[in-house]
Amino acid sequence: MMQGMEHGGNRLHVLVIEEDDATRSACVEIATQRGFSAEGVAEASNAQQLLRSHTVDLLLMELKASRREGMQLLEEVKALKPDTAIIVMTSTTTIGSAVEAMRGGATDYLTKPFLMEELGTVLERAAHQRQASGASRNLRERLRSSGGAGNLVGRSQEMDKLYRILAKVAQSHHPALIAGEPGTGKEMVARTIHGQSEAASQPFLTVDCGAFAPEMIEHELFGYVKGAFPGALRNAPGVLASAERGTVFLDEIGQLTPELQGKLLRVLQEKEIRPAGATHRIPLHARILAASSVDLAAAVTKGTFRKDLYYRLNVVTLRIPPLRERRSDIPLLATHFLDRMSRESGESYTLSDDALRSMMDYDWPQNVRELEGAIERACTMASGPVIHMGDLPTQLQNHELGLRREASSQMQKAQSAVIQPGAMPRVMPLAELEKQAILTTIRQLKGDKLMAARLLGIGKTTLYRKLKEYGVSDNVSLETLEPMNGTHGYRNGM
Repeated sequence: MMQGMEHGGNRLHVLVIEEDDATRSACVEIATQRGFSAEGVAEASNAQQLLRSHTVDLLLMELKASRREGMQLLEEVKALKPDTAIIVMTSTTTIGSAVEAMRGGATDYLTKPFLMEELGTVLERAAHQRQASGASRNLRERLRSSGGAGNLVGRSQEMDKLYRILAKVAQSHHPALIAGEPGTGKEMVARTIHGQSEAASQPFLTVDCGAFAPEMIEHELFGYVKGAFPGALRNAPGVLASAERGTVFLDEIGQLTPELQGKLLRVLQEKEIRPAGATHRIPLHARILAASSVDLAAAVTKGTFRKDLYYRLNVVTLRIPPLRERRSDIPLLATHFLDRMSRESGESYTLSDDALRSMMDYDWPQNVRELEGAIERACTMASGPVIHMGDLPTQLQNHELGLRREASSQMQKAQSAVIQPGAMPRVMPLAELEKQAILTTIRQLKGDKLMAARLLGIGKTTLYRKLKEYGVSDNVSLETLEPMNGTHGYRNGM
């Protein structure tokens, strides 16, 4: 039995609701192999009695866009047993129905067809989330389910790790360092820590350490007294004192000059602030949260950031994952921003399948901030309630066009290989040409089978059937397959 599949000495129980006998049996078998106890039923109506009379820790349920039964059951389960983790399976080509279910309380989703390994991973992830206990679990669940403006949004495994650390950090008063690329939401994390702490009713003040000249940053942080310098016509307490027992967020702290780094270190060590020109000191009561989009550890090695200040701030580090590392959160984030735009404009917006798929494929170098801007732009450009590819920003359209050109180029290479230079023309069987086009396209798309199916103009089911015919198993990563003998097949390059 795998570690973490027990609760209170008993195995966690999984209930599978799936009308297809083969799929239902496979799901029960995978759950059992992963250390769960599991059973399956064909209809949601058959599951209702089991849910009322038995303990169900994880519910794996089929969700059909054409029926409301699944959504109604989801609502009933969350009302009856709010601690039950729910994973939805959808056979539709749109992710919209799964996103709707997650907004209704589902923990995760799987889009058919899926690999059994994917199912196992999702089950284990849901189990670990289900087993979390105490105040930390309650806080994480509030964070994970939040959907309003000013809250963190995401249910991926990477974000759950962040919530786990955040829940503990919020209960302490120690300094903390928030690391992440530009646009990942470092200030949002800091505000969430403050909002969930005992100091939530106290001020939350922000200083962008890279936005002003060093002299202005010094006066902003530590304050000054009247007459301290030309133009100091009054006393100014500074942010560190003004925050009282609240929180001070120092954004881009790596931009501080060495002199200011030294002054900040003394304040943190002595717990006292000395305003410029003053002979007195002010006690420091505020908590310090710092953030940087550059690697401060590397800056310490280079000598551009003080080692003693780094360790003073780095009591705990919260790393915010870039959006490309949590792509499963993109639909939920997009829906969150669409809902906000709908409230502001009074118009209802949804994403087309092509637009959402393109957003899932894009790497988002500016992270959540860029996604938010893309949604705002798309809502402005859309001529109706449905946002299409043409409404998205230019960089997304160019990325999509590049993928299509690359796939088309590979298909042309496969076709041109039918006639070898300097040799008699040879007619390649159509089936072999089709096989080369499919495998080459998937390899160039780094194993993205769903995108390959769309670019090739075939359905997902057809693509998976073809791969099975070619003897390519689901657990083989096609981007590692290399051509054999130039054009006549593929071999595993691992």
